[in-house]
Amino acid sequence: MELWEAMELDDTEQLVLCQDKGSGLKAIIAIHNTRLGPALGGCRIWDYTSEEEAIRDALRLAKGMTYKCAVSGLPYGGGKAVIMGKPDPARREAVFRSLGRFIETMQGRYITGIDLGTTVQDMDAVRHETVYVTDTTGSLCATGEFTAEMTAYGVYLGIRVALKEVYGTDDLNRITVAVQGLGKVGTFLCRYLNDAGARLIVADVDERRVLFAMKQFGASAVMPDQIYAAACDVFSPCALGGILNDTTLGQLRCRIVAGAANNQLAEPRHGVLLNGAGILYAPDYVINAGGIIVTAAELNGCNGAQAKQQVERISANAAGVFQSARTEGIAASLAADRLADQRLVGAAP
Repeated sequence: MELWEAMELDDTEQLVLCQDKGSGLKAIIAIHNTRLGPALGGCRIWDYTSEEEAIRDALRLAKGMTYKCAVSGLPYGGGKAVIMGKPDPARREAVFRSLGRFIETMQGRYITGIDLGTTVQDMDAVRHETVYVTDTTGSLCATGEFTAEMTAYGVYLGIRVALKEVYGTDDLNRITVAVQGLGKVGTFLCRYLNDAGARLIVADVDERRVLFAMKQFGASAVMPDQIYAAACDVFSPCALGGILNDTTLGQLRCRIVAGAANNQLAEPRHGVLLNGAGILYAPDYVINAGGIIVTAAELNGCNGAQAKQQVERISANAAGVFQSARTEGIAASLAADRLADQRLVGAAP
């Protein structure tokens, strides 16, 4: 892997490799862009198969955070930290304190928080070494529940805007939504959709989550590999990224794709292909920005009600993207990218 080439490809500002033999820390911090402000983005733990995979994931996720902040009108850039492999439980606190020391040396260019595989206790350990951390004990997002719910709420609002764009009404009554992934965000989304009268089709690799959705929301279930072909109005990916690809696009039987998963398009061209197939794609980083909006609100001293009010701006953001796509005759994914790029170019260097 050519690191400089990989960074130049997406104009990434900084890549920091962090190693601490004492704690066992092996981490990568990617800062994509700080034109709008300090880079904001959580820290995740994953069993990467190689250093190259970890670096590519950090770069990809950091760019996604830049676009998410830009489209949402937040005064932050995009960054991400990834830790290779699950830490030894006996040294976990030491791992995150070590990470905190690395973050402190960056002098505020990067602010971390909870992401996949990390906890409030991990962020508390980071806090021992630096103030550039969110999601600590006592904070607005401390449990992760509020962040997950607000992410789901933003996706729910995005779905309603997409319905308005396609059907002329945002009424969810008797609209069928296929939800892929029933983690915290997916389950909160099902609750919002069910309360609004939608019919749910669900899939998850965890059978217990599926049974819960069937019992609580009257959802029907399909096997994980069958969810793409489920006949529905809205397909809502809320699990892994890269699921809109050459294999799955031909299976879709929906009018709208709108979900919470990050980086749903395997490649940018898949957004164009969706558009060509007459399927409206609600760009993931436009409608799943509820979590980062809440984090930004926390950093600004807002309470929960104020944060939720800010999340509601997602409706206007999504409507603006769809209008631009319609006016310019391009895919919504391209319209969202253009909007983010314009805001970044317009920011002071």
